This record gives sequence, structure tokens and C-alpha cells, in this order.
Amino acid sequence: MKTKEIQLKVAQHREDIIKFMREICAIPSMDSKIGPVGERIATEMRKLGYDEVRFDKMGNIMGRIGSGKRVIVYDSHIDTVGIGDPAEWEWDPFEGKVEDGILYARGACDEKGSTPGMVYGLAFARDLGLLDGWSAYYFGNMEEWCDGIAPNTFVEIDPAVRPDFVVIGEPTKMNVYRGHKGRLEMKVTAKGKSAHAASNHLGDNAIYKLLPVIAGIRDLEPKLGDHPFLGHGKITVSDMHVQTPSINAVPDEAVIFIDRRMTFGETKEAVKQQVEDLIPAEFKDSVKVEELFYDDPSYTGFVYPVDKYFPAWAYDETHPLVLAGQKARVAIGLADAPSSKWNFSTNGIYWAGKAGIPAIGFGPGDEETAHTVRDCVSLDDMVKATEFYAILPGLIS
Repeated sequence: MKTKEIQLKVAQHREDIIKFMREICAIPSMDSKIGPVGERIATEMRKLGYDEVRFDKMGNIMGRIGSGKRVIVYDSHIDTVGIGDPAEWEWDPFEGKVEDGILYARGACDEKGSTPGMVYGLAFARDLGLLDGWSAYYFGNMEEWCDGIAPNTFVEIDPAVRPDFVVIGEPTKMNVYRGHKGRLEMKVTAKGKSAHAASNHLGDNAIYKLLPVIAGIRDLEPKLGDHPFLGHGKITVSDMHVQTPSINAVPDEAVIFIDRRMTFGETKEAVKQQVEDLIPAEFKDSVKVEELFYDDPSYTGFVYPVDKYFPAWAYDETHPLVLAGQKARVAIGLADAPSSKWNFSTNGIYWAGKAGIPAIGFGPGDEETAHTVRDCVSLDDMVKATEFYAILPGLIS
């Protein structure tokens, strides 16, 4: 398996890997604007001798090593959420800080932490003859605003390649993950009639029509589906918008947005119906439930319309890719640990959920720090992950 050779290479390049990590975290890539950080990653891949390095039409960065018949993709989204209130940060969120071996910076956990290991790991695997017969891709993409849209274009538009296997670099605490819940995003729109607040009896308050729906959603969760591995379904009102002529008027429209996490056995039709059933009979004509749709252009202007339905997915512990991931962990000296799952959503909803392409997750970091001012990753784990990414292809049967 050439484990010792891989570990020696990783040790020799430790400072290069850490420097690369610090530099990509220092480049803001919020709101899916990944051009500058993609250029920095492209520079590293060219330095390491990738056979092909380019941006796709959407603006994702990719690098390829080899041209074999078997295809593996290492997927790492390189966009991040914003920083929120700057006053909440005790350090520059992009320059970051290192304390007790932990790098604190925006995107360190979610999900730039997997990029250095993937980029270097594939190059080391090539150098040691572990990619013979493979076409291996690093795919640095945009994911934060619509899970799965980038891999959808990878398979169907550009480069129009269907992988045999995918490794997702979202944080897994250095364990192998093999699934997570799905999601349906919806909005509920209530229409009313505006009037001056002093004559509110002449109006029809749209907000009031949503109150029973909001209360119903609050109380619905115990009745949702359950699964022994993926867990219980979840539902949350995540946002609310009101249309009103002024703060001294009766609102004529109110909209709530719903994040519904789905487990196996729940269909999107049934999930939508659950919300529709919360609308009182007298409001059925003026309150409507809709599934959300994503058609925002990327920073390159590329538009790829998709509905915001993301299927649940999971693979059995005995799946060949899961087994290969577990063997890779053991080979590089990590402590024995069972495979697990994410609580949040990843690009796996497309790779595995929609396209049926076997996928696992492996990455440094803990998802609980994602999107927080404590966004962080262990530098030792970040470097160690390189060994996993390098050795894995040779263990897939």
C-alpha cells in the first residue's frame, strides 16, 4: 500500500500544505464568489504537475491527474458563508490565528480544510503509482447556497464526466461518513388586504393567516418520520418576509420559508402535503405552499435551474467504498471508529441522492464549528487527511 512512502512525502511537505491552507483561508470567497481562491488553488495544482487545470462554465475549479477508465472525484466546496457581525470575531476571520495547533479562520472547517490534503494527496498518489488506471479529479466548487448544483453541472454539463466514486471533504472529524438526511425548501405565502392601521377592520392581515401554520410547524416535528441511521425528520420556519405599505398599515402579504429535513421513507409530495394540511379551511384560497427553485446566476453568469429538493442518502457499512474508506483510516494509523453521518447537508444529495454515484465523506474538522466565529480545524488533522486521500484509490475494489 506504500503507506510509509506516503507518510514520508506528507511529512516532507507539511509546511507547504499548511502554507497553502493559510493562503486559501486568507482569500474571501463568500456568496459563491470563488474566482480568486480558485486561481490560488489552480496555481498549486499546476505546481504539482496536474495534467489539466481549468475553471468550468459555472466557475468551479478543477484539476485532473491521469486518463484511466476508472474515475474518482474529490469534492471540496471552497465558498463560505459570510462573517456576520465583525465585532463578534476576536481575530481577523481571513488572516485567522493558530492557537494550540488549531487554525481559526472563516472556512477552515467548512470546507477549505479538505482542499490542501486533496490537492497534495492526489499528486502524491500519482508519484507513487497509486493512480494507475484512474482519472482523478480535484473539484473545488460552490455549494453554500444550493447543495448539489455544482456536481450536477460536473456530470451533466461541464466536463460531463460521470465518476465511479466520490469523496466529499466536508468535516467528519477524520471519520468516514456514509450519508445524511435530505431536505425540501418551501415557502408559504399568505395574501391579505391592506388598510390603514387606524382602520384595520377594513383590512385583512396576511400575518394572522400564517399564525396557525407557524404554530403547526412548531408542533409537527414529533410526528415526522424516523430512521435508525439517519435519525428523525426536522422542520423549522427559517425566515419571514412581510409586504406592507408602512408600519402604520395592515400587511397585504406575508411569506414564511421552511427548512424541512427529510429521512428515508418521506417523499417530497407527502412533506409538502403536511404543510398544506396546516392551513385552516377558511384560508385555503389565500394561503399557498410552494417548493423553492434555484436559478440565480453564478459569478460567471452561468445559470443552471434546479428545484430545491435534496434527497436523503446512505450507504451500508459493507459497501465497497465505505469499506475502502475504513481500510484507509486504519492504514494511516487512525484509531478504529465506526462510520457515521452528517447532521447537515452536503453535495452528496446530488452525487449519491440524485445521480446514484457511490460517495463517502472524509475530512478534518467538526461540523459544529461551521458557520460560527469559532470556525476552525486542527492543522495536524488537516495535514494527516492528505495521507487518507493519497492512499484511498488503491484500496477501492
